[in-house]
Amino acid sequence: MTHQHPIQRVTMITLGVADLARSRAFYHALGWHPHSETESVSFFQLQGAALGLYALAKLADDMDRSVSELGTGAMTVGQNFADEEAVDAAFNIAMQAGATAIKRPQAVFWGGYSGYFADPDGHVWELAVNPYWPLAADGSLTLPDAD
Repeated sequence: MTHQHPIQRVTMITLGVADLARSRAFYHALGWHPHSETESVSFFQLQGAALGLYALAKLADDMDRSVSELGTGAMTVGQNFADEEAVDAAFNIAMQAGATAIKRPQAVFWGGYSGYFADPDGHVWELAVNPYWPLAADGSLTLPDAD
């Protein structure tokens, strides 16, 4: 029998949220439209994946962990854009929706342009333009081959 290696992909990102109604309102204010919602979870269809907002206590219970063990972790969820104006526009929408600014969009040392904000539960989002990673017409990202 041949051992199958996992496919490199992410199909679901789930964010544990303390106040589901507040988080729903925040993502709706960003212009996101839920695919489905229940009492404890909201799902958003992304390009080739999904994002879930899950009541923090229920997520902890599902993992057999305490809420205090979960935290928000040292990670970011990122969105790449075609140009700086689109990054600035997305950042401004996030601020109007109630995000917390972490770093306003600006030119960065590696040659791109990026900024960071936190959603109401402290989940950090990066908005960026990476001139080395061109986006497809539909906005999807495929990493280019290394030279």
